[in-house]
Amino acid sequence: MEEGVKHIRIAEFNYELPDERIAKFPLAERDSSKLLLYRHGEVTEDVFRNLPQYLPAGALMVFNNTKVIQARLHFRKEATGGPKSTGALIEIFLLEPAEPSDYQVMFTQTSSCSWYCLVGNLKRWKEDTPILSNTVQVGNKTITLTAQRGPMHGTSHRIDFKWDGGVSWAELLEAVGEIPIPPYLNRASQESDKTTYQTVYSKIKASVAAPTAGLHFTERVLRDLDAHGIDREELTLHVGAGTFRPVKSEEISGHEMHTEFIAVRRSTIEKLIAHGGETIAVGTTSVRTIESLYYIGVYLSTHPDATEEEMHVNQWTPYETNSTMASVQALQYILDYLDRHHMDVLKTSTQIIIAPGYKYHIVKMMVTNFHQPQSTLLLLVSAFVNGDWKTIYRYALSHDFRFLSYGDSSLLIP
Repeated sequence: MEEGVKHIRIAEFNYELPDERIAKFPLAERDSSKLLLYRHGEVTEDVFRNLPQYLPAGALMVFNNTKVIQARLHFRKEATGGPKSTGALIEIFLLEPAEPSDYQVMFTQTSSCSWYCLVGNLKRWKEDTPILSNTVQVGNKTITLTAQRGPMHGTSHRIDFKWDGGVSWAELLEAVGEIPIPPYLNRASQESDKTTYQTVYSKIKASVAAPTAGLHFTERVLRDLDAHGIDREELTLHVGAGTFRPVKSEEISGHEMHTEFIAVRRSTIEKLIAHGGETIAVGTTSVRTIESLYYIGVYLSTHPDATEEEMHVNQWTPYETNSTMASVQALQYILDYLDRHHMDVLKTSTQIIIAPGYKYHIVKMMVTNFHQPQSTLLLLVSAFVNGDWKTIYRYALSHDFRFLSYGDSSLLIP
Protein backbone atom coordinates (compact mmCIF):
# COMPACT_ATOMS: atom_id res chain seq x y z
CA MET A 1 0.00 0.00 0.00
CA GLU A 2 2.87 2.34 0.86
CA GLU A 3 4.07 2.66 -2.74
CA GLY A 4 0.57 3.46 -4.04
CA VAL A 5 0.16 6.19 -1.40
CA LYS A 6 3.54 7.71 -2.21
CA HIS A 7 2.52 8.12 -5.86
CA ILE A 8 -0.56 10.21 -5.05
CA ARG A 9 -0.38 13.33 -7.23
CA ILE A 10 -1.04 16.51 -5.28
CA ALA A 11 -2.52 18.20 -8.39
CA GLU A 12 -5.58 15.97 -7.90
CA PHE A 13 -6.27 17.87 -4.67
CA ASN A 14 -6.48 21.32 -6.18
CA TYR A 15 -9.50 23.59 -6.30
CA GLU A 16 -10.13 27.26 -7.09
CA LEU A 17 -10.10 29.33 -3.87
CA PRO A 18 -10.88 33.01 -4.61
CA ASP A 19 -9.16 35.42 -2.20
CA GLU A 20 -12.50 36.87 -1.08
CA ARG A 21 -13.50 33.45 0.30
CA ILE A 22 -10.56 33.46 2.75
CA ALA A 23 -11.81 34.83 6.08
CA LYS A 24 -9.40 37.62 7.07
CA PHE A 25 -11.01 38.05 10.51
CA PRO A 26 -13.24 35.81 12.63
CA LEU A 27 -16.92 36.51 13.28
CA ALA A 28 -17.73 38.57 16.38
CA GLU A 29 -19.47 35.52 17.88
CA ARG A 30 -17.33 32.41 17.40
CA ASP A 31 -20.21 29.96 17.50
CA SER A 32 -22.26 31.90 14.90
CA SER A 33 -20.05 30.47 12.15
CA LYS A 34 -21.63 28.15 9.60
CA LEU A 35 -21.42 24.39 10.08
CA LEU A 36 -21.39 22.09 7.06
CA LEU A 37 -22.77 18.65 7.89
CA TYR A 38 -21.43 15.75 5.83
CA ARG A 39 -23.25 12.57 6.89
CA HIS A 40 -22.74 9.38 4.88
CA GLY A 41 -22.38 11.30 1.62
CA GLU A 42 -25.24 13.76 2.22
CA VAL A 43 -24.45 17.47 2.72
CA THR A 44 -26.57 19.98 4.68
CA GLU A 45 -25.74 23.00 6.83
CA ASP A 46 -26.53 24.65 10.14
CA VAL A 47 -24.96 27.10 12.62
CA PHE A 48 -21.98 25.90 14.68
CA ARG A 49 -23.66 26.42 18.05
CA ASN A 50 -26.08 23.59 17.14
CA LEU A 51 -23.20 21.08 16.75
CA PRO A 52 -24.02 19.11 19.96
CA GLN A 53 -27.41 17.98 18.62
CA TYR A 54 -25.69 16.11 15.76
CA LEU A 55 -23.43 14.04 18.04
CA PRO A 56 -24.37 10.70 19.61
CA ALA A 57 -25.00 10.92 23.38
CA GLY A 58 -22.31 9.15 25.36
CA ALA A 59 -19.64 9.72 22.69
CA LEU A 60 -16.13 10.99 23.52
CA MET A 61 -14.90 14.23 21.97
CA VAL A 62 -11.17 15.04 22.02
CA PHE A 63 -9.73 18.58 21.85
CA ASN A 64 -6.19 19.88 21.36
CA ASN A 65 -5.43 22.27 24.26
CA THR A 66 -2.22 23.73 22.83
CA LYS A 67 -1.79 27.51 23.12
CA VAL A 68 -0.28 29.72 20.42
CA ILE A 69 2.81 31.63 21.55
CA GLN A 70 3.79 35.11 20.37
CA ALA A 71 6.46 33.54 18.23
CA ARG A 72 7.41 36.49 16.00
CA LEU A 73 10.25 38.71 17.26
CA HIS A 74 11.59 41.78 15.46
CA PHE A 75 15.11 43.14 15.72
CA ARG A 76 16.46 46.21 13.98
CA LYS A 77 20.11 46.09 12.96
CA GLU A 78 22.23 49.02 13.95
CA ALA A 79 22.21 51.66 11.22
CA THR A 80 25.51 52.10 9.44
CA GLY A 81 24.60 55.13 7.27
CA GLY A 82 24.04 58.76 8.19
CA PRO A 83 22.08 60.13 11.17
CA LYS A 84 18.68 59.53 9.51
CA SER A 85 19.34 55.96 8.33
CA THR A 86 17.62 53.03 10.05
CA GLY A 87 19.01 49.53 10.21
CA ALA A 88 17.44 46.56 8.46
CA LEU A 89 14.45 44.92 10.15
CA ILE A 90 15.13 41.24 10.91
CA GLU A 91 12.21 38.96 11.82
CA ILE A 92 12.91 35.87 13.91
CA PHE A 93 10.12 33.27 13.95
CA LEU A 94 10.42 30.69 16.75
CA LEU A 95 9.74 27.16 15.51
CA GLU A 96 10.82 24.72 18.22
CA PRO A 97 13.00 24.73 21.35
CA ALA A 98 16.64 23.73 20.92
CA GLU A 99 18.04 24.25 24.45
CA PRO A 100 16.35 23.37 26.74
CA SER A 101 14.30 21.12 24.45
CA ASP A 102 11.43 20.59 26.91
CA TYR A 103 8.67 23.15 26.24
CA GLN A 104 7.61 23.63 29.84
CA VAL A 105 11.18 24.06 31.06
CA MET A 106 11.88 26.44 28.15
CA PHE A 107 9.25 29.00 29.21
CA THR A 108 10.64 29.21 32.77
CA GLN A 109 14.18 30.23 31.65
CA THR A 110 15.26 33.61 33.08
CA SER A 111 18.49 34.52 31.24
CA SER A 112 19.09 32.45 28.09
CA CYS A 113 17.63 29.86 25.72
CA SER A 114 18.02 28.63 22.14
CA TRP A 115 15.41 28.01 19.44
CA TYR A 116 15.33 26.72 15.89
CA CYS A 117 13.93 29.64 13.93
CA LEU A 118 13.03 30.94 10.51
CA VAL A 119 14.74 34.24 9.82
CA GLY A 120 13.16 36.94 7.63
CA ASN A 121 15.53 39.29 5.76
CA LEU A 122 18.38 36.87 6.50
CA LYS A 123 20.60 38.30 3.76
CA ARG A 124 20.84 41.54 5.76
CA TRP A 125 22.00 39.67 8.86
CA LYS A 126 25.61 39.17 7.85
CA GLU A 127 27.93 36.60 9.42
CA ASP A 128 30.25 39.39 10.59
CA THR A 129 27.56 40.83 12.91
CA PRO A 130 26.21 37.62 14.41
CA ILE A 131 24.54 39.31 17.40
CA LEU A 132 21.44 41.52 17.24
CA SER A 133 20.37 43.53 20.28
CA ASN A 134 17.01 45.03 21.32
CA THR A 135 16.00 47.12 24.31
CA VAL A 136 12.52 46.02 25.37
CA GLN A 137 10.03 46.94 28.08
CA VAL A 138 8.65 44.10 30.24
CA GLY A 139 6.33 45.57 32.87
CA ASN A 140 8.36 48.27 34.58
CA LYS A 141 11.70 46.70 33.62
CA THR A 142 13.88 47.77 30.70
CA ILE A 143 15.60 44.68 29.38
CA THR A 144 18.30 44.05 26.80
CA LEU A 145 17.55 41.04 24.60
CA THR A 146 20.22 39.71 22.25
CA ALA A 147 19.95 37.15 19.45
CA GLN A 148 23.02 35.32 18.18
CA ARG A 149 22.90 33.55 14.85
CA GLY A 150 23.94 29.91 15.03
CA PRO A 151 24.29 27.06 12.52
CA MET A 152 21.63 25.90 10.04
CA HIS A 153 19.25 23.17 11.22
CA GLY A 154 17.37 21.79 8.21
CA THR A 155 15.64 24.84 6.72
CA SER A 156 15.90 26.82 9.97
CA HIS A 157 18.69 28.42 12.02
CA ARG A 158 19.62 27.88 15.63
CA ILE A 159 19.33 31.25 17.40
CA ASP A 160 20.74 31.76 20.91
CA PHE A 161 18.89 34.36 23.00
CA LYS A 162 20.22 36.11 26.12
CA TRP A 163 18.55 38.72 28.31
CA ASP A 164 18.95 40.43 31.68
CA GLY A 165 16.45 41.48 34.34
CA GLY A 166 15.47 38.04 35.61
CA VAL A 167 12.13 37.82 33.78
CA SER A 168 11.00 34.48 32.35
CA TRP A 169 11.05 33.70 28.63
CA ALA A 170 7.24 33.37 28.81
CA GLU A 171 6.92 36.94 30.19
CA LEU A 172 9.37 38.25 27.62
CA LEU A 173 7.45 36.76 24.67
CA GLU A 174 4.17 38.01 26.12
CA ALA A 175 5.58 41.55 26.20
CA VAL A 176 7.47 41.78 22.89
CA GLY A 177 6.41 38.89 20.64
CA GLU A 178 3.67 38.96 18.01
CA ILE A 179 1.02 36.29 17.38
CA PRO A 180 2.04 34.51 14.14
CA ILE A 181 -1.22 34.60 12.20
CA PRO A 182 -1.20 32.48 9.01
CA PRO A 183 0.70 33.94 6.02
CA TYR A 184 -2.31 33.52 3.71
CA LEU A 185 -4.25 36.19 5.63
CA ASN A 186 -1.97 38.74 3.95
CA ARG A 187 -2.19 41.23 6.81
CA ALA A 188 -0.25 42.27 9.91
CA SER A 189 -1.28 40.70 13.19
CA GLN A 190 -3.46 42.90 15.41
CA GLU A 191 -4.03 43.14 19.14
CA SER A 192 -7.38 41.31 18.68
CA ASP A 193 -5.57 38.24 17.25
CA LYS A 194 -4.04 37.60 20.69
CA THR A 195 -7.54 36.55 21.78
CA THR A 196 -9.29 35.45 18.60
CA TYR A 197 -6.41 33.20 17.42
CA GLN A 198 -6.64 31.10 20.62
CA THR A 199 -9.24 28.49 21.48
CA VAL A 200 -11.24 29.18 24.66
CA TYR A 201 -9.73 26.01 26.18
CA SER A 202 -6.08 26.64 25.20
CA LYS A 203 -3.67 25.93 28.08
CA ILE A 204 -0.25 24.54 27.12
CA LYS A 205 1.97 27.19 25.48
CA ALA A 206 4.10 26.22 22.48
CA SER A 207 2.25 26.24 19.16
CA VAL A 208 3.11 28.61 16.32
CA ALA A 209 -0.32 28.06 14.74
CA ALA A 210 -3.77 27.58 16.27
CA PRO A 211 -5.68 24.27 16.09
CA THR A 212 -8.29 26.23 14.15
CA ALA A 213 -11.25 23.82 14.28
CA GLY A 214 -11.39 24.68 17.96
CA LEU A 215 -11.77 28.42 17.35
CA HIS A 216 -15.57 27.99 16.91
CA PHE A 217 -16.16 26.64 20.41
CA THR A 218 -17.52 28.91 23.13
CA GLU A 219 -18.27 28.20 26.78
CA ARG A 220 -21.93 28.01 25.71
CA VAL A 221 -21.20 25.20 23.19
CA LEU A 222 -19.01 23.33 25.69
CA ARG A 223 -21.83 23.46 28.29
CA ASP A 224 -24.25 22.24 25.65
CA LEU A 225 -21.95 19.29 24.84
CA ASP A 226 -22.00 18.36 28.54
CA ALA A 227 -25.81 18.68 28.59
CA HIS A 228 -26.00 16.32 25.58
CA GLY A 229 -23.94 13.71 27.47
CA ILE A 230 -20.80 14.13 25.35
CA ASP A 231 -17.64 13.16 27.25
CA ARG A 232 -14.72 15.58 26.74
CA GLU A 233 -10.97 14.97 26.90
CA GLU A 234 -7.94 17.06 25.96
CA LEU A 235 -4.54 16.19 24.53
CA THR A 236 -1.67 18.33 23.30
CA LEU A 237 -0.06 18.57 19.88
CA HIS A 238 2.09 21.66 19.43
CA VAL A 239 1.30 22.85 15.91
CA GLY A 240 4.37 23.65 13.80
CA ALA A 241 4.72 26.18 10.98
CA GLY A 242 4.94 23.19 8.62
CA THR A 243 1.16 22.96 8.83
CA PHE A 244 1.05 25.88 6.33
CA ARG A 245 3.67 24.41 4.01
CA PRO A 246 2.16 23.55 0.64
CA VAL A 247 3.14 20.29 -1.03
CA LYS A 248 5.59 21.41 -3.71
CA SER A 249 6.48 17.99 -5.12
CA GLU A 250 4.31 16.42 -7.85
CA GLU A 251 3.84 13.25 -5.82
CA ILE A 252 3.51 13.23 -2.04
CA SER A 253 6.57 10.95 -1.77
CA GLY A 254 8.65 14.11 -2.24
CA HIS A 255 7.03 16.00 0.65
CA GLU A 256 8.65 15.78 4.06
CA MET A 257 6.16 16.10 6.92
CA HIS A 258 7.14 18.30 9.85
CA THR A 259 7.65 16.73 13.28
CA GLU A 260 5.27 17.79 16.05
CA PHE A 261 5.50 17.21 19.81
CA ILE A 262 2.56 15.38 21.40
CA ALA A 263 1.52 14.79 25.01
CA VAL A 264 -1.42 12.57 26.03
CA ARG A 265 -2.49 12.04 29.63
CA ARG A 266 -3.15 8.59 31.07
CA SER A 267 -6.77 9.63 31.80
CA THR A 268 -7.31 10.32 28.07
CA ILE A 269 -5.99 6.86 27.12
CA GLU A 270 -8.30 5.32 29.76
CA LYS A 271 -11.27 7.28 28.39
CA LEU A 272 -10.49 6.18 24.81
CA ILE A 273 -10.41 2.55 25.96
CA ALA A 274 -13.68 3.01 27.92
CA HIS A 275 -15.28 4.33 24.71
CA GLY A 276 -14.28 1.24 22.75
CA GLY A 277 -11.27 2.89 21.11
CA GLU A 278 -13.48 5.36 19.21
CA THR A 279 -13.74 9.15 19.36
CA ILE A 280 -14.86 12.39 17.70
CA ALA A 281 -11.78 14.52 16.98
CA VAL A 282 -11.82 18.31 17.01
CA GLY A 283 -9.36 19.38 14.32
CA THR A 284 -6.73 17.74 12.18
CA THR A 285 -4.12 18.20 14.94
CA SER A 286 -6.22 16.04 17.30
CA VAL A 287 -6.68 13.54 14.44
CA ARG A 288 -2.93 13.26 13.87
CA THR A 289 -2.29 12.76 17.58
CA ILE A 290 -5.07 10.21 18.13
CA GLU A 291 -4.24 8.15 15.05
CA SER A 292 -0.53 8.23 16.00
CA LEU A 293 -1.49 6.59 19.32
CA TYR A 294 -2.57 3.48 17.42
CA TYR A 295 0.90 3.06 15.87
CA ILE A 296 2.63 3.85 19.16
CA GLY A 297 0.60 1.05 20.78
CA VAL A 298 1.46 -1.38 17.97
CA TYR A 299 5.16 -0.50 18.36
CA LEU A 300 5.04 -0.98 22.15
CA SER A 301 3.53 -4.45 21.68
CA THR A 302 6.95 -5.62 20.42
CA HIS A 303 9.18 -2.95 22.05
CA PRO A 304 7.74 -2.69 25.59
CA ASP A 305 10.60 -0.53 26.90
CA ALA A 306 10.92 1.93 24.02
CA THR A 307 12.20 5.42 24.74
CA GLU A 308 10.32 8.64 23.99
CA GLU A 309 12.41 9.03 20.81
CA GLU A 310 11.83 5.44 19.67
CA MET A 311 8.04 5.88 19.92
CA HIS A 312 8.19 8.69 17.34
CA VAL A 313 5.73 7.97 14.51
CA ASN A 314 7.44 8.42 11.15
CA GLN A 315 5.73 9.82 8.08
CA TRP A 316 5.26 6.45 6.37
CA THR A 317 4.83 4.24 9.48
CA PRO A 318 1.08 3.62 8.85
CA TYR A 319 1.76 2.30 5.35
CA GLU A 320 4.69 0.11 6.42
CA THR A 321 2.86 -1.37 9.43
CA ASN A 322 0.77 -4.40 8.55
CA SER A 323 -1.25 -4.67 11.75
CA THR A 324 -4.76 -5.98 12.39
CA MET A 325 -4.58 -5.09 16.09
CA ALA A 326 -7.81 -3.65 17.52
CA SER A 327 -7.57 -0.01 18.60
CA VAL A 328 -8.49 -0.88 22.21
CA GLN A 329 -5.61 -3.36 22.34
CA ALA A 330 -3.13 -0.81 20.94
CA LEU A 331 -4.28 1.75 23.53
CA GLN A 332 -3.95 -0.84 26.29
CA TYR A 333 -0.27 -1.36 25.37
CA ILE A 334 0.24 2.39 25.95
CA LEU A 335 -1.57 2.23 29.29
CA ASP A 336 0.55 -0.76 30.37
CA TYR A 337 3.70 1.15 29.35
CA LEU A 338 2.67 4.17 31.45
CA ASP A 339 1.96 1.86 34.41
CA ARG A 340 5.33 0.10 34.14
CA HIS A 341 7.18 3.41 34.00
CA HIS A 342 5.00 5.16 36.64
CA MET A 343 4.10 7.91 34.16
CA ASP A 344 0.97 10.04 33.97
CA VAL A 345 1.65 11.50 30.53
CA LEU A 346 2.84 9.92 27.29
CA LYS A 347 5.25 12.32 25.57
CA THR A 348 6.70 11.72 22.13
CA SER A 349 6.42 13.15 18.60
CA THR A 350 4.73 12.40 15.31
CA GLN A 351 5.39 13.03 11.65
CA ILE A 352 2.38 11.07 10.42
CA ILE A 353 0.97 11.82 6.97
CA ILE A 354 -2.64 10.75 6.52
CA ALA A 355 -3.52 10.39 2.84
CA PRO A 356 -6.01 8.43 0.72
CA GLY A 357 -5.28 4.75 1.34
CA TYR A 358 -4.96 5.34 5.08
CA LYS A 359 -7.27 3.28 7.32
CA TYR A 360 -8.60 5.27 10.30
CA HIS A 361 -8.46 3.30 13.56
CA ILE A 362 -9.82 5.53 16.35
CA VAL A 363 -11.33 8.69 14.87
CA LYS A 364 -14.95 8.09 13.77
CA MET A 365 -16.15 11.71 13.35
CA MET A 366 -14.24 14.90 12.74
CA VAL A 367 -14.85 18.62 13.25
CA THR A 368 -12.61 20.62 10.90
CA ASN A 369 -12.35 23.87 8.92
CA PHE A 370 -11.87 24.20 5.16
CA HIS A 371 -8.26 23.75 4.13
CA GLN A 372 -5.92 25.11 1.48
CA PRO A 373 -5.77 23.52 -1.98
CA GLN A 374 -2.95 20.98 -2.42
CA SER A 375 -2.32 20.72 1.34
CA THR A 376 -1.62 17.66 3.48
CA LEU A 377 -4.73 18.59 5.52
CA LEU A 378 -6.90 18.18 2.44
CA LEU A 379 -5.31 14.72 1.92
CA LEU A 380 -6.25 13.86 5.53
CA VAL A 381 -9.87 14.92 4.97
CA SER A 382 -10.07 13.03 1.67
CA ALA A 383 -8.84 9.85 3.37
CA PHE A 384 -11.52 10.29 6.05
CA VAL A 385 -14.45 10.72 3.63
CA ASN A 386 -13.26 7.96 1.27
CA GLY A 387 -12.22 10.37 -1.47
CA ASP A 388 -15.46 12.39 -1.45
CA TRP A 389 -13.81 15.73 -0.51
CA LYS A 390 -14.96 17.48 -3.73
CA THR A 391 -18.63 17.06 -2.76
CA ILE A 392 -17.91 18.90 0.50
CA TYR A 393 -15.79 21.66 -1.01
CA ARG A 394 -18.14 22.24 -3.96
CA TYR A 395 -21.01 22.73 -1.51
CA ALA A 396 -18.96 25.07 0.71
CA LEU A 397 -17.83 27.19 -2.26
CA SER A 398 -21.34 27.47 -3.72
CA HIS A 399 -23.04 28.18 -0.35
CA ASP A 400 -20.97 31.11 0.85
CA PHE A 401 -18.82 29.31 3.41
CA ARG A 402 -15.73 31.15 4.67
CA PHE A 403 -12.41 29.31 4.28
CA LEU A 404 -9.18 28.63 6.21
CA SER A 405 -8.18 29.50 9.80
CA TYR A 406 -10.80 32.15 10.61
CA GLY A 407 -13.41 30.56 8.34
CA ASP A 408 -16.38 28.26 8.89
CA SER A 409 -16.49 24.67 10.10
CA SER A 410 -17.70 21.20 9.18
CA LEU A 411 -18.74 17.99 10.91
CA LEU A 412 -17.66 14.96 8.88
CA ILE A 413 -19.29 11.58 9.41
CA PRO A 414 -18.14 9.13 6.71
